Parts: sequence; C-alpha cells; structure tokens
Amino acid sequence: MTQKADTLFTNAIVLTMDGKLNQYDPGAVVVKGDSIIAVGPEAEITKEYSADEVIDCGGKVLMPGLVNAHTHVPMTLLRGLADDLRLDVWLMGYMLPVEREFVSPEFVRLGTLLACAEQIRSGVTTFNDMYFFEDDIAQATADAGMRAVCGQSIMKYPAPDAAAFEDSLAYAREFIKKWKGHPLIVPAIAPHAPYSTTPEILRTCADIAKEFDVPLHIHISETAFEVETMRNEQEMPVVPYVKKQGILEAKVIAAHCVHIDVGEIKTLKHANAGVSHNPSSNLKLASGFAPVQKMLENGLNVGIGTDGPASNNDLDMFEEVRLASFVAKASSNDPTVVPAATALLMATRMGAQALHIGHLTGSLEPGKRADLILVDTSPVHNSPRFRRDPQNAYAQLVFASKSTDVTDVMVNGKWLMRAHELLTLNEKELLDQARVLAQKIDAFLIAREQSVLSKLIALGGSMEQESFEVQVKVKVTEPDLLIQKMKRPEIEITAYKHYHQYDDYFLFEDPSQGRLRFREDNLINEKGDVENVRSRLTLLGQKREGEIGHDVLLSRSRFLAPAVHTSRFYREYFKPKQEISVEKNRLRWHIRYKNTEFFINLDEVKEPQMGTFLEIKSRTWSRKDADLKAELASELLTLLGVGDAEAVTQDLIEILTSK
Repeated sequence: MTQKADTLFTNAIVLTMDGKLNQYDPGAVVVKGDSIIAVGPEAEITKEYSADEVIDCGGKVLMPGLVNAHTHVPMTLLRGLADDLRLDVWLMGYMLPVEREFVSPEFVRLGTLLACAEQIRSGVTTFNDMYFFEDDIAQATADAGMRAVCGQSIMKYPAPDAAAFEDSLAYAREFIKKWKGHPLIVPAIAPHAPYSTTPEILRTCADIAKEFDVPLHIHISETAFEVETMRNEQEMPVVPYVKKQGILEAKVIAAHCVHIDVGEIKTLKHANAGVSHNPSSNLKLASGFAPVQKMLENGLNVGIGTDGPASNNDLDMFEEVRLASFVAKASSNDPTVVPAATALLMATRMGAQALHIGHLTGSLEPGKRADLILVDTSPVHNSPRFRRDPQNAYAQLVFASKSTDVTDVMVNGKWLMRAHELLTLNEKELLDQARVLAQKIDAFLIAREQSVLSKLIALGGSMEQESFEVQVKVKVTEPDLLIQKMKRPEIEITAYKHYHQYDDYFLFEDPSQGRLRFREDNLINEKGDVENVRSRLTLLGQKREGEIGHDVLLSRSRFLAPAVHTSRFYREYFKPKQEISVEKNRLRWHIRYKNTEFFINLDEVKEPQMGTFLEIKSRTWSRKDADLKAELASELLTLLGVGDAEAVTQDLIEILTSK
C-alpha cells in the first residue's frame, strides 16, 4: 500500500544540496502540503508513494530553489537610473534624492512584484530584502507566493517612510509583530549600515531583534573608505565596532563584508552570523573582492546575493553564482577555490543558513518546505553532458546554465511557474506601470540636472540663506598692527576663533548657475592644534546685488548645506567645468560696534599667495539698515588704521577668475 501525496516528481536528476550532497539519477521527490516528505532513487520512491499529480521531469535537474541572500527588491524601478559611479555618488547623489521624491507604498509594491517576476523566472524561491515600507513589500511578496526575509530599514537620516529614526524603529516593531509566524515571510530589522546609523540606533535594533527572535540585516565593510573612516573616527575596524553596540548578539545577516580580516571573520563565526556575498555589485561599484575563501575556511555561512537591481543591474542568481566562483579564483590566483558545488551550495542550503532559515529551506530533504525548481540542461549552450564525474552536474549548472533554463518553480508546495509561464503575476501590467513611473523619474532628474541649486537641494540638508550681507574688504600690509588695534575700547569682542580654511570652488559652464564652494574649516586651538573640523557647501550668486557708498558691497549667499562627503564626491556629482582651490589662515572676531554686530575676518591667503585681506561683514534685512551698516563698516576701517587701504570689490574667487 503506497502513501498518498500531492505531487510526485519522477525521472529527474535530483540534486538535494543536503549535508552529504546526495544526488539521485534518476531520482524522485514527494511533496505533501507545503513540505517535502521523501527524496531518493526513483525506483524506491515510486514503490512507496503515489500522488494526485505525477510530474515526469524528462531528465531535467530538480534542485532547491535559489536563495538571493541580499537585495533591495523595489529598486527594480530604479534599474539603470545612474551607472558607472562610485558608491557614495550613486547612493547619496542619485538614489536617495529619487527615493525621497518617489518612494511610497505603491512604489514598493510595484517594484516588489516586478522583482518577484524576475526572480521566479530565474529560479529564486527565497530572497532577503532591506528597504522602506517593508510591510507593503512583505504583502506583495506573499501575494506573489515567494519566500522572503523582509528587513525594515533604519537610518539616522529622514527616510521615505519615516521623518526620524524613532519613527522607523516604531514602524519596525509593529511590522515584526504583524508578520511573525507567517508561512512565507520572516520579518527582520535592518539598520542600514554603521556609517548611516548611530550607536543608539544599532543598540536599539539589536534589542528588538533579540526581543522578537528575528534576523538583523546590515551592510558591513562594503568599501575601503567606510573601513578607513571607521578606524579614523572610532579607532577600530567595523566588525569590532558593531560588536561593541551589541549587534552580534542578534541573528545577524551581514551584507558584503568586502574589507574584513581573519580576526573579524572569526568574530562573525563565533556570533553565528551569516554573510551575503554580492560579487556583481562589488565589481560594478569597484568595492573590492570579499575574502570568501577565508570565510568558508573558517566555517562562516556565506550566501550569495544580487544586491539591489539598481546596482547590479539584475536579479539573475545564475549569473551571480558563476561570478562568485570566478571572482574567488581570480582574486586568489587559485582555480580550485570555490568549486562549482560550493558555489551552488552558497546559493542554496548555505545561503538559507546565512539567513537563519536553514531549517525551512535550501535543500531537498524530508521535513523542509517544498521550495524547488526544474532546470533544463539540454540546450545547446549546455550540451553534451558527461556523467563520469558526479561533480559535473554542479559544473553544468554553475558554469554553463542560464536563468532562462529554469522551466518550473514551486514555493511552499504551490506552483509559481509552469513551463515558463508565471501563474501568480501579470508581467504585462507590471511592465506598463513601471514604464509610466520611469517617465516621471526621468522628468524629475532632467529638471534637476539643469540646475546646480536643484542638485544641491537633492542631497538634503540645504538651508536657504537669502538675507543680504554688507561687506567691505581691503588689502592690508601690516596685519600684526591691525590685530593690536582690535583691542580699542570702542570695539567689543564677543567671540574669537582661528581657522585654517581649505576652499574648493566649482565653476560651471553656465555662469548663471553661480559658484559652488566646498569649504573645510579646521578650528585651531590656543596650542596650535586642530580642535574641530567642519565642512559645508555654499552656492554663491554670480553677481553682487549692488554698491552702497564707497567700495561697500551688498551681496548674498543663496544656499548653505552641510558637506558630509569628500570634495571628490562633490566633484563627481556636480561635474564642474573648472575647479579652483584656495588655502587661507583666518582670524575671525565677532564684535559689537555702536550696538551693531559685525564679523571681522583677517585672511592670509597662502595658496595661491595673494597677501592678507581684512573683511568686515554684517547681515542686513533692509536697504535702510544696509546704508547704516555700510557707514559703520567704513568707520571700523578707520579705527583699525586701514581707512586708506586699497579697497577690494571682488571676492577671492572673482579675482582669481578675472586674471
């Protein structure tokens, strides 16, 4: 008497990807409900089991569905938006501004469904996501019938789904409560990265992950710049830093880990963390080569991910598995490193273990969920087949098979694709909607690219500074004498600071765009040491607003923004026609003269060597007020003994560009 099941797969090359890497040819797999109940040689299985549906696999490979261990699925809608850029320019200059403008629950649902269609077609049954509005992503994924670990993003910056990180944390808590225990969705919390969070955020995320016993998904050591910055600011590498914040007490999924050493690898292993290796993304963004072989040698569970489709630019796991093997071989100069079987294991069972769901999926074993795919290995690009070596089956899949060779996909015992036909998604409708959205995003970026001001605002944190400024500037030959005259009783000094300033001026093809100044202020203490460093951007108007009296100017600076990136970032983002650098030593006094506030700057221009300039400035809000302050500024020049000095009616950058 045979046992009755729902589906019986026969006449297949069964690759179980279990602990012994058992293969059966011909083999059979039995599914009942949402789970696998038997796997083995066809002759044995068919004697013991019958089913309502018997599938003759026709000699195709029957294997576990692939596990995409790190991605951002809604970013299918940003695929090809900005390419051939550095990671920081790509992320901060393009992705985040567009996301702030367009990402919504509707956006993420559409992007997720489009990603599900692409992944199902390429044999992916499980993915690990990190994005915004993760509740909507989880719902769309469940509707499509896929399995996923869905991580709600947490950052210190305002996000499309949260004005502040406290809102993100509250959202994450409710999201986890809602989806905990779902048959397809494993909720997670996802602090974006150490550099985009704070110690408080990291500790709170770890506490939430432990409280609900869910994974914690985070980017770790993706770029050398990130690691160098961490060492400079925290005096430790990234992994020890996140350990200090309690992150490794949770079920960590660490994405990338490109720049970690053996000590950090052992720390991650001791914490039972999973790692997601993303070879295409790392290559495309020139992030480097992750030490995958060292991770594997030390027993880490390493999965393979595509990363988001905006930085890859696809979700093709067959391509990713092949690259994972090739990159490891090339970077180690050893062709035996990460053989085909290991690469495929990373994309199946080990990938599931890296996501902390190895008990559910990743291999064809009794008791695990029926997440499986059929792959046709008979096309011309994969023929002939050699049977001498059992490793050949893995080599065929990793080195020759294409995602288009996947013919059928089942998740949790339900068909998502049969004979290349998607059963849970309408591709045409999704593509039509994506096309309309792409036109809107194009229009937004085209408008932005025409304006330096728009690009500055898009970075976030810009402040309008449209108040007028009275300014008088003269060239001085005896700065020490002037400093002594600052002690006159008529001048009340309310503050004094010493700066070493480095200015990079960006000039553009269209002069009406103004000039963008990147300034790094090094605050010098009484001992002559740098006490603090502050950077900011200022978009300066091209023209002065006018003159008030003799050589006193009325001007305004339009916008200020914090400069949280390097000058190299802004150079690549704004693409100036010309760049001019100025280095100066600045003594600054904040004073009161006749109950009126002024700033007095004494600037020694060191590079290029231009001498020393005295600058007297005051903010103003009316023409009458400006006239009064212009008179007082002239009086101050006389008090300081430079009333007859050569007046300068141009900024330094104007002097330099007029030569």
